[in-house]
Amino acid sequence: MAIAPNSPSASPEKRTETSRDGDSRFQRVVEASPSAMVMINSAGRIEMVNLQAERVFGYARLEMVGQPVEMLLPQRFRGHHPGLRHAYFAEPQSRPMGIGRDLFGMRKDGREFPIEIGLNPIETEEGMMVLSAIVDISERKHLEERFRRVVEAAPNAMVMVNSSGRIEMVNAQAERVFGYARAELLGQPVEMLVPDRFRGHHPGLRQSFHQEPDARPMGAGRDLFARRKDGSEFPVEIGLNPIETEDGTMILSAIVDISDRKQKERSIEQALQEKDVLLGEIHHRVKNNLQIVHSLLDLQSGQVSDPAALAMLRDSQNRIRSMALIHQTLYQSKDFARVDFGNFLDSFAPILVSSYAVNLNDVALNIDAEGMSLPINCAIPCGLIVNELISNALKHAFPDKAGGSIRVELRQDGADHFLLAVSDDGVGLPPGLHIETASTLGLQLVTLLTDQLRGKLAIETMKPTRFAIRFPVPA
Repeated sequence: MAIAPNSPSASPEKRTETSRDGDSRFQRVVEASPSAMVMINSAGRIEMVNLQAERVFGYARLEMVGQPVEMLLPQRFRGHHPGLRHAYFAEPQSRPMGIGRDLFGMRKDGREFPIEIGLNPIETEEGMMVLSAIVDISERKHLEERFRRVVEAAPNAMVMVNSSGRIEMVNAQAERVFGYARAELLGQPVEMLVPDRFRGHHPGLRQSFHQEPDARPMGAGRDLFARRKDGSEFPVEIGLNPIETEDGTMILSAIVDISDRKQKERSIEQALQEKDVLLGEIHHRVKNNLQIVHSLLDLQSGQVSDPAALAMLRDSQNRIRSMALIHQTLYQSKDFARVDFGNFLDSFAPILVSSYAVNLNDVALNIDAEGMSLPINCAIPCGLIVNELISNALKHAFPDKAGGSIRVELRQDGADHFLLAVSDDGVGLPPGLHIETASTLGLQLVTLLTDQLRGKLAIETMKPTRFAIRFPVPA
């Protein structure tokens, strides 16, 4: 191979030496190349190969040099290869061979393997030659094939789009979901799968993703829709994954038709709405029925003159009023599972005090339960307990209409317990009173309701008199 001298005035001896040095350096570079290198002359015969070519094709060097290059091609390509070779020699330029086509080589043992070839024209003293750089891409093809099989077997519709927004690959599930044959999708703009009303701004969204590609859901927080071949729309979820390929970054989209899920969500939402209406109606009717019982007891009180009997009827009315007011609070609430107990106490306690003909100016009522809510299975027993303890204080704590105060508090006590306390600064409990053996119905109810709450009752007998119930938060 001829190498130009450093200077036009170089001597013939120097020029020959320089040429030999250049040839030697060129051969060393070719020999050290990680790709198989094969140089052929204009007649298509092999002039030079490197060690990697021996490894890739399985021939010894002497078996290849001087032979037609077609020996390295599969039989089915040998017939038309000389014409391609002559065409290249007519217009030689550095370029990949077989752009857009799959190329294959053949080893000495007859096995074929996929290859990529780069062609480079080389001017030599013997004329134009072509140096081919050949890369065995079997492993890459294996990985690509495995990738295609994984995509094809995916349960979701898979659509791969290039940087210009055209569809490069789809799987069988995409055909089923969108109603197109594969050939109708490949090479087409991905916007064909987007409803008409979204097509205008979709390219901008696609381009912005290509600028900063990362694996993420598409349209987080928005409802997404796709379009079938028949024009029908359906709700979807889409996961975007950038894939690096030889042709640049592509986006692999995993598309899930969530029509069935959306239908179930609508059914569940409708059922919940119907349940809310039903629960509201139940609470409303229970409240009305309890109010009827309250009114009947009120009518009955008008026919009773015995003070003890009247007191018992009044206590029963207050208990019924407590339960009715809890159901009214639930009926007026958006949450039928929990009672705003602070709101309940603010409404119920003043009514209870007035039922005993006690002036609120004489007995101060302090309630500390703002923002506290209880499940209904706790709220009813707690409401009855508050009723009994306030009633008991109003009847016994302030003899001779002496003034004083009553305090009701509900608070969270630790992570998993509530504390309900009713206290007064009245005369205190009688000496030797044991609530467990008390004969009055009210104190017996307090004990029974505390057990129902699975709570523990602690009593301070005076200054202040305080009933405190600690009970667990229901799961």
